[in-house]
Order: sequence, then structure tokens, then C-alpha cells
Amino acid sequence: MRKLIVLGVLAGLVALAALTAIPAGAKPPGTNGRILFGRFDPAFGDTIVYTANPDGSQEQQLLPGPLQCAHWSPDGSLIATCGFPDGSAAVIINPDTGSYRELFSSDPSLFLVCPVWSPDAKRLACGQWNQPADPSRNGVYSIRSSDGGGVERITSNPGGSDEAGDYSPDGRRLVFARSDQNGDSVGLFVVNVNGTGLTQITPSGTLGSQGDWSPQKNEIVFSQHVTPDVRSSIWIVHADGTGLHEIPVQAQPVCGGAYSDPTSQGCFTPRWSPDGAKIIFARGTSGDQDSNIYTVDVDGTGLTQVTHGGTDQQPDWGTHPAIG
Repeated sequence: MRKLIVLGVLAGLVALAALTAIPAGAKPPGTNGRILFGRFDPAFGDTIVYTANPDGSQEQQLLPGPLQCAHWSPDGSLIATCGFPDGSAAVIINPDTGSYRELFSSDPSLFLVCPVWSPDAKRLACGQWNQPADPSRNGVYSIRSSDGGGVERITSNPGGSDEAGDYSPDGRRLVFARSDQNGDSVGLFVVNVNGTGLTQITPSGTLGSQGDWSPQKNEIVFSQHVTPDVRSSIWIVHADGTGLHEIPVQAQPVCGGAYSDPTSQGCFTPRWSPDGAKIIFARGTSGDQDSNIYTVDVDGTGLTQVTHGGTDQQPDWGTHPAIG
């Protein structure tokens, strides 16, 4: 009888492990490490990327020149940014050594911007801009992170723009923001990486960011203007479009105040912490003026100011160990 009980317990544990196992190539929850952010530098008239500890200490400039849209690789060992003006699709940087390599798409007729890592770090998701390519080719693409080859088209948005946000933790889907031919926001969408299953998950309106997928849940965080006359606030929606709700960030002034109020502030470009318990975002009056980086718990409590540069934006939170 005792042997049967032990076997039953073991069988139960095996079944539980099967239910909770992470698919191959998936991005598991990680330890909260260094952050990335952009700081507008008037000397360049552009954004400089920095890394820092989660409390804002040990700031380090990444490269001496302007860069934007920086994203940590899933293991925290590399950083991908938008490419240089020479036509590269991405710049892959080692934050420990400062070494970098430019990544060029194998299809030079596409103007790709590719800063979004897949969970296995083998591919980068890209937006295609009408500059100078045929606008009928606009949409989301992906390329190999090793050599820029293997260009694959995921979405099509002739004349408009699709901006890649983040892969799902299992790498099978992608969230992205879509704008129409006039540059007006259409909303957030989720699509399978093979281009099937396109689903709009937010109502059409004044979207503020491309969406970031929770490390261990089916939730996507993003910013939006509730109406065109107010600043951005932070929202969460499930990947199927249900459960849309605002994160009540406990700040004064609150996120999303009216533009007509000179004391109002917006909260924008949110991303998850690696452990999925916190959100990092920029807060201020605009994307590159009078803004700093903050973190907050998912329920809106525990607001903490991280940077004090005054022109800080575009944060990302990785697993790279903090510097002592």
C-alpha cells in the first residue's frame, strides 16, 4: 500500500511538472537586473542610451554616439538598438565591453528597424518604414540576430506602419502597434509569428506604445491617451483582448491629466520587470523633455523614481546583474 501511495505522489508531481513546464525556447521569469533608458542630449540633438541599477545608481553611457529603442536580450548579455543612419537594421552591443556589431538585413530593399528579441534570442522583430521602400511592403518582419538573414514577413499594412512590441514568452506570437495611412493609431494587435491569427486587442484610438508581454502571464502592458486631449496613462490587456484596465499609478499628479493643465503629467512606454511583479516607465510632460524613469508595482502602489536626468525615456529592464 505504501508503495502505491509513493507511486501515486510521483505520478502527480510528474503531471504537475508537465502542466507548468515552459515550452522550448520560452522566456521564463527572471531576476530583476540592470535597466536601460534613453536620455536626450542637446549636444547631439538626439538620444544617448544609458544603463543603470534598478535604483538608478551606477549610471553608465552605453556608446558615445546617439542611439534609440534599446532592448535587453532575454539572458541580459546583449543589447539591441535601432540601427545607425548607414542603413543597418540593428546595433548589437555587449554592455560589459562596449563592443558592438552592426546588423544589416539581407534584403537591402527593405528599410528595417529591428530591436525586439525573440525569447531564444535567435531572431529580431522589425518594423518596415516607407523610406525608401514601396509602401505596399510595410509591416512587421523578422530577421536572424546572427547575420540579418532569413527575412520573414509577419504582417502587411500598405501605406501605414506596424511597430513591433514584444514576443510572447513562448515565442509563438507577437504584439504590435498599428497606424493607418494618415499616421493615426488603429490599436494594438497580436499575431502568430507565421502571420496567421491577426487579432486586434484594444479599441481604435490614441495608442501611446507598442505593447510589452508579461514574462509569465498572458498580459500585455501599454500606454495610451484615453482621449486626444489628455496625456498617456498605463493599461493592461489580455492577449485575447479581454481584461482591459488601467493601472492606478499612485502618483501626484496622476497619470493622464489634461494637456490644458500645466501641472499634468503622462506615464508612457511601460515595460515589465523580468520577474513580472513591477513595471518600468517614463513619467513627465513629453517623451524627451521634463521626463524621468519610474518603477511601480502592478497594482499601482510602490511608485519609485529611478532617474533624475530630466530628459529620460524609453526604459527597458533586463536580467543583467546589477553593479555593486
